[in-house]
Amino acid sequence: QVQLVESGGGLVQAGGSLRLSCAASGRTFSTYAMGWFRQAPGKEREFVTAISLNGVYTYYADSVKGRFTISRDNAKSTVFLQMNSLKPEDTAIYYCTAALVRCASSSCYYTASTYDYWGQGIQVTVSS
Repeated sequence: QVQLVESGGGLVQAGGSLRLSCAASGRTFSTYAMGWFRQAPGKEREFVTAISLNGVYTYYADSVKGRFTISRDNAKSTVFLQMNSLKPEDTAIYYCTAALVRCASSSCYYTASTYDYWGQGIQVTVSS
């Protein structure tokens, strides 16, 4: 079993930055890939970004590419999401996820069903 706890959300003005953290416990952190999804009110949950278990490969949704950066610290069992140039459309609940499977292709990282564990979610609100 893996427990994921997000922190760092809140309210920020458009153009501002936030850094989300996700602390993992319960299993060796370096054995699973990590991702972030988000869900805005009235919308489906969508992929934001993912990082491979060794941190070498990262994947981003087109909507956040160039503004968001995912990273991980395996020694601290933590994954980070640095969000810059935030827009009102980034407003959502952000979920940290962990995948124990090994993706044969990059496309599997973009799929919610790939991930085995989810955090409780954290609110990010960007005001205009």
